[in-house]
Amino acid sequence: MLPVLVGLPFAGPFPVSGWLGALLLLLLAAGCGSQPGVAARAGVTLTVSAASDLTPAFQELGRLFQGETGIGVVFNFGSSGQLAQQIQRGAPVDLFAAASVAYVEALEREGLILPETKAVFARGRLALWTRADSPLGIGGVEELARPEVKRVAIAHPDHAPYGVAARQALQAAGVWEAVQPKLVLAENVRQALQYAETGNVDAALVALSLSMRSQGRWSLVPQELHAPLDQALVALKSSKHPAEARRLAEFIAGPRGRAVLAELGFTFPGEGSVP
Repeated sequence: MLPVLVGLPFAGPFPVSGWLGALLLLLLAAGCGSQPGVAARAGVTLTVSAASDLTPAFQELGRLFQGETGIGVVFNFGSSGQLAQQIQRGAPVDLFAAASVAYVEALEREGLILPETKAVFARGRLALWTRADSPLGIGGVEELARPEVKRVAIAHPDHAPYGVAARQALQAAGVWEAVQPKLVLAENVRQALQYAETGNVDAALVALSLSMRSQGRWSLVPQELHAPLDQALVALKSSKHPAEARRLAEFIAGPRGRAVLAELGFTFPGEGSVP
């Protein structure tokens, strides 16, 4: 049976012929043969809570992922501990990426994750950061004990993995007692960098990934001075879009994600150090 044009100002079937028929058939074919899965994904937006050190990498990966899949991504960046607490209190999150495996494992013990999606996908590095116009010439964490260094920013060790690593590095360097009175504690590692960028502190111990996109001077803190900053991600059991969350997790941990992460100084467990 020939198709019928619906909604035209005349009754009865209208035989398809000539250029009008060809146009109609093309339109019908386009409607039936649209890109697979696009309709099913229409309107899907994933909410990702991610550690602050992942900000530049995840913003880029979010754009790439949305461009390839049509799935929207919105981010909530902060300290891993505070983000985990939000999830424990019922925050509507699809994917969680922490700067420490411990926070993912804490959610796992409470039965809040999809265990098969848990993965360590990268390793962060701690850096010592100063403004480009700083006259202090600080070359290493041990020099933060110098009297002319008045204030030093770190993320709060109570809920930020980079704050824990900063404290460990200062302790391992033997200068914790001298530097502790100078410390300005930030809510997260990004805020610690902002304190230094604005000149409110003389130096900051922050993420290498953030330092590489800044305008200041930075030097790597020897990774032997602190525990590894292994970045872990997991899809949440409460996600309304578990299939899409899994797809994003695989994208981040896959070749495209690793390439972007490597450009921002992340390494991968079992692989070499940052140049």
